[in-house]
Amino acid sequence: MSGPDHDGDADWSPEHRDTDPNRNALWARAFVDELAAGGVDTVCLSPGSRSTPLTVAFDRHDDIHMFSHLDERAAAYFALGRARRTGDVTPLVCTSGTAAANYHPAVIEASQSRVPMLLLTADRPPELRDSGANQTIDQEKLYGDAVRMYRDVAEPEATPRKLRSLRTTAARGLATARGTPAGPVHLNFPFRKPLEPVPVEGDLPPNLPERAVEGRAGAFVNVESGRPELDDDALRNLAGKLSEPRGLLVVGPTDAPGVDSEAVAAFAHASGFPILADPLSGVRYGGLVRTTPVVGGYDAFLGERVREAWPDPDVVLRIGASPTSKPLRKFLASTDTSQYVVDPAAEWREAEFTATDLLVADPSRLLGRLSRLLATPGRGDWRERWTNADAAHWEVVNDASDTFYEGQILGDVVDLAPDPTTLFVSNSMPVRDLDRFGTPATTSLTALGNRGASGIDGIVSTALGAGSATTDDLTLVTGDLAYYHDMNGLLALGRCDVEATIVLVNNDGGGIFHMLPIEQYDPPFTSQFVTPHGLDFEPTDGLYDLSFARIDGGEREAFRDAYATATEEDGSHVIEVTTDAEASHRVREDLRERSVERVLDVTT
Repeated sequence: MSGPDHDGDADWSPEHRDTDPNRNALWARAFVDELAAGGVDTVCLSPGSRSTPLTVAFDRHDDIHMFSHLDERAAAYFALGRARRTGDVTPLVCTSGTAAANYHPAVIEASQSRVPMLLLTADRPPELRDSGANQTIDQEKLYGDAVRMYRDVAEPEATPRKLRSLRTTAARGLATARGTPAGPVHLNFPFRKPLEPVPVEGDLPPNLPERAVEGRAGAFVNVESGRPELDDDALRNLAGKLSEPRGLLVVGPTDAPGVDSEAVAAFAHASGFPILADPLSGVRYGGLVRTTPVVGGYDAFLGERVREAWPDPDVVLRIGASPTSKPLRKFLASTDTSQYVVDPAAEWREAEFTATDLLVADPSRLLGRLSRLLATPGRGDWRERWTNADAAHWEVVNDASDTFYEGQILGDVVDLAPDPTTLFVSNSMPVRDLDRFGTPATTSLTALGNRGASGIDGIVSTALGAGSATTDDLTLVTGDLAYYHDMNGLLALGRCDVEATIVLVNNDGGGIFHMLPIEQYDPPFTSQFVTPHGLDFEPTDGLYDLSFARIDGGEREAFRDAYATATEEDGSHVIEVTTDAEASHRVREDLRERSVERVLDVTT
């Protein structure tokens, strides 16, 4: 039975003293037990001395699976990927010093994109800090305001109150990481030697109550969280404002575990709003597409000419983060209309600052409730304008099937990916090409990316972490610079038993810079922005026990065959597609112009 500790508790049994022979061992074991009671079943560890008590405690816990990573930066991104795919925490454990600093890029991404993360860093005891002691840095609030919660955990001590405090800290840390908004939590553990589970005379009191050591049945502290929602009056008022003839539902990249597609469909049918679905929204692919108008080609045809030719929407409802598509963001900024941004954390995620209202509510719950209040769908010709425009864009793309370019690679991956597939896309051009050339499809395709801070570091590790959390096929589409940045992350293929098909788009440098005005200035454009590297990535096959195939950029059918074969075979595969970044960008520009022309022809 749950309840406070009291003097009548039985003393701690002798056999447990053999398992936990000193205060460090007891402290770490109690903490790990509490994480397991709170639902943690997996952890990512990197080897180190100061973290020994935590590592031993995790290793001895039968209900927690361990992933061992030699590199802390890769470990953090791997844990980030798992949390993206599952929506839940995979804790990280490392030693003191720069090991903890290597977590920082992934911490920033987790914070910006609201991914739950729990960082357990070992530290020197207080008397060794600021003393020149080896491998000792200032780990106090190491990650600044990128974490939702920081605690310098108390020094290990075998007393009932401190053990209760430790278990409470574990429960609060998990709840905060999973909260609204989800994000990183940092718990810093100071340990004195001995770090190994060796007996230390006098370290443990002879009459320590068993409940203080073993905790309670289940979690020591149960944390229940509600979902924010509008009250009935506010909801009816909103429903009235959304009963305009021309409305849009814009679904940006959503927070894990995503928005309920059934709620999205119910709202779309009740309102008549077309859905503009970001590739990372969770609703561009899957069963929703069978019954609901999902628009995916807006990145190509929304621009000044279409804005001038079309009427403005009367109202826009936006959920998720800011869309990947710059043309869509600019289109929304140009409209003189009511825009409602839905955010359960009451944060502002609209960088054009043209939204008129912030709705603090759970998106799925809000859409479901609204669908029961909206009795009259909007004008059918408005929705038809958007669906016709979308169809016209995809016709243009299909007409150019004989012209090979980088965007076509993403289109082919979406077309050929097994059902189900987890598809991870790198930043820079791959995610943008998925946005413009990834046709909405009924395939069960979970598209993920690191769009919080939009860096190209840690891409391989994040993808492999996502793949480790599912039985789906895993495909990663990455550029050459992102592959180079995180090649050491490939070690997780073998160490963590993950299989992946990696599509490596190699244009020998920073292809995205061809989209920017700096392209007009060379030098320094080529040497300082595109930065061609001339690297040969084929040797990674021997290093990481994967197959490697190189496809010339002009051989579309060869790529399609290679990708289809790779997804059918066991093991991990890299398919490198060599491309010309400038030529691909010129094709994108040409297709955009043709798409706009076709859209105007069919909608005006």
